[in-house]
Amino acid sequence: MSCSKSVVLSCAGIGSRLGLGLTKALLKINGRSLISLQLEQFSEVEDLRIVVGFQAKSIIEEVLSIRKDVTFIFNHLYFETKTGASFYLGAKDARDEIIEWDGDLLVHPDDVKTILNTEGEFICYSDITSDGAVFCKTDENGNVLAFSRENGDYEWTGPACIKKEHLTYSSNNVYNIFERVLPMKGMKIRAYDIDTYNDYKRVSEIIKNW
Repeated sequence: MSCSKSVVLSCAGIGSRLGLGLTKALLKINGRSLISLQLEQFSEVEDLRIVVGFQAKSIIEEVLSIRKDVTFIFNHLYFETKTGASFYLGAKDARDEIIEWDGDLLVHPDDVKTILNTEGEFICYSDITSDGAVFCKTDENGNVLAFSRENGDYEWTGPACIKKEHLTYSSNNVYNIFERVLPMKGMKIRAYDIDTYNDYKRVSEIIKNW
């Protein structure tokens, strides 16, 4: 069954905290590029939008070697803006419901299927695993009440789904867009961000068991 929502994959950033001089989308995870692993998980997504900026040509070439029916959107201000701007650019001409997905994120395959088939708006979070996490504060039902840089119940990872009518521009982080429509349904998933070199090494080991 195909996914009726748009998916916006944000791959415009330079990955400065990783320190490898390479966009995260092209990182090799156990011999495969990160974006190739993501594309495999998005095989049922009809409207896939990939936002590029840093090393855009290399990302586009890698994607097109795997899949041709993808829409590319350029964030030309990728040095000055963060994921919020990339998501907005990718989402503004998309379908009525849009799933946000970071280009540095790997999600357990079973949870990917759940995310793509979940109705309505939601925010995903995981157990706290990465360095420099943004936290989610939740209620007793798992709904997301707030984001925090200091503390929280879980780690904000994305993905998250928003209706186009609630979409607003932010030059900061994508969670700043979702802050404006909280509280929102929450969903716990198995997901891992790659922000630092330690994250990169950890993820390479973790996904061997997937």
